[in-house]
Amino acid sequence: MISSIITMVRKELTDAARDKRSVMAGLYYAIGAPLMMCGMFMILIGQITSPEALNITITHGERAPDLVKYLASNEISQGDEADRKEIELVISPDYAANMAKSQAAEIVLIADNSNEKLQSSIRRLEKALQQYSAEIGSLRLIARGIDPKVMQPIKVKVEDQATSDSKGGMILGVAIFMMVYAVFISGMNLAIDTSAGERERNSLALLLSHPVSTRDIVLAKVAAVTIFAMLGLILTLVISKVAYGFVPWQELGFSVNINVDFILLMLAIGLPIALMAAALQLFVSFMAKSFKEAQSYLTIVLIVPMMLSMAASYNIAPDTLQWLPISGQMQALIAFIKGKEIPMMQLALSSAITFVIALALALGMERSLKSEKIVFGL
Repeated sequence: MISSIITMVRKELTDAARDKRSVMAGLYYAIGAPLMMCGMFMILIGQITSPEALNITITHGERAPDLVKYLASNEISQGDEADRKEIELVISPDYAANMAKSQAAEIVLIADNSNEKLQSSIRRLEKALQQYSAEIGSLRLIARGIDPKVMQPIKVKVEDQATSDSKGGMILGVAIFMMVYAVFISGMNLAIDTSAGERERNSLALLLSHPVSTRDIVLAKVAAVTIFAMLGLILTLVISKVAYGFVPWQELGFSVNINVDFILLMLAIGLPIALMAAALQLFVSFMAKSFKEAQSYLTIVLIVPMMLSMAASYNIAPDTLQWLPISGQMQALIAFIKGKEIPMMQLALSSAITFVIALALALGMERSLKSEKIVFGL
């Protein structure tokens, strides 16, 4: 039995290797996703640590020269007219008089807050204005011989117990989601080709006519797709380990380390997920009547693991979901990255459920391949 399964796996891998475009299409995600993530993180870090100058329209800025200078010190000014954003700051006519009387001086911020491109700039301007207002308020109290601290009856002292690794784990949660998703993407093309594709080429019926049990055929196909899924995961981990080293995480005060221990844990956790992904994709592809139909179905099916991964990454799911496949494994990986204790009970149960689902889908495929409707796509 084992020898026949190994022979079948070799046959599936050989057939898949002949179609190099299909192989690379499945591995493009594994190669490109970590590089895209690193590029995105580098751009975000650059914008956070070194924000570009914000050019806005300041109407009647001569009425508030000190405010204009303060904003300019924060890289907020009128600048060139061509580079100005659609944000206008209007200084009221009585601004100077009210400031001299220590009264509230009015300024008007005009902008479209529903414009996503302006929201960060609006928040940046509002923050600068609030800081200027706080400084002026403190100076007014000092001028009256009052300590500004009387305006702070409660002093909150925050002791952050987060380490650099745990802070990095918050960011790496997104990266872990991409790694887990690579398991589903890498083997998808092979799963469709070895099921719906073989049926369209009329080779599935020929394969079933050989003196090989249906169970051996199913196990061989699941194993072949799992190998491709794990290959995609390995590529993602290797490229992530190299590429993430070029991201200046230290500018945000933490580090992101993809060490050997994490890689080994990711591979151990990824194996049952890869088995379930292979069985799920093959089962859905066999149920479809054509190659294109299988692609459409799998696109919809892949939304489920995506949602479970995102729920685990952003901790937006109820506690019960943490015991389910994918989300449970994701929680364990994030805990490991943050330097916390791995929830072994949660990880063991979610992995066991993953194996059970994979086994149930494989048995379902074995049963379905005995039906002429499935074999001939009727």
